[in-house]
Amino acid sequence: MEALRIDKWLWFARFCKSRSLAQHLLAEGGVILNERPVVKASATVRSGDELIFRQGRAWRRVLVLDLGHRRGPAPEAQGLYRELAAPEAATDPWEWPPALPFPTSDSPPGGTRRKP
Repeated sequence: MEALRIDKWLWFARFCKSRSLAQHLLAEGGVILNERPVVKASATVRSGDELIFRQGRAWRRVLVLDLGHRRGPAPEAQGLYRELAAPEAATDPWEWPPALPFPTSDSPPGGTRRKP
């Protein structure tokens, strides 16, 4: 398998308790794949991709190492990714990660505008 739906991967890696919660996180705009915001659950993730997403009140930054083929036990799930940075707590749970461009309707995906 070369690619996997992002909602399924978030579930396999145990970042979300269900695929529907992963889909909700994506719909809210809480996931960035390779520096581009992702809102569709059908977007694909591959080994080597970088994901930044909100988990609770913190932002997580991980590197996808493997796609997996099931939602297994926690040690198996932890083998699917590597943390690239310690979770960054946000004072506001909806705050955009400060190191990333803020998407706007008039800027291309991955643009350079930041949240005011």
